[in-house]
Amino acid sequence: MLQASEIEQLLAAALPECEITVEGGEGKYLVSAKGNVFEGLNAVKRQQTIYKILNEHISSGAIHAVSMKLQTPAESSES
Repeated sequence: MLQASEIEQLLAAALPECEITVEGGEGKYLVSAKGNVFEGLNAVKRQQTIYKILNEHISSGAIHAVSMKLQTPAESSES
């Protein structure tokens, strides 16, 4: 099993321009990310960005479930 902090490090290394937090444990995690990388992408494309980074860990069973809250900086200031 991966720790939330390890997932956060993986995502931060791949998406250095994003603010990322990961919560959870025991294979189930909530990924919150904010960055311009999501600009112009629909929800599915945004999730695919994260899945590409985590896919090997999902395949191996280290990660069972991932919920995501993915926003651009503009969107997060609106909410």
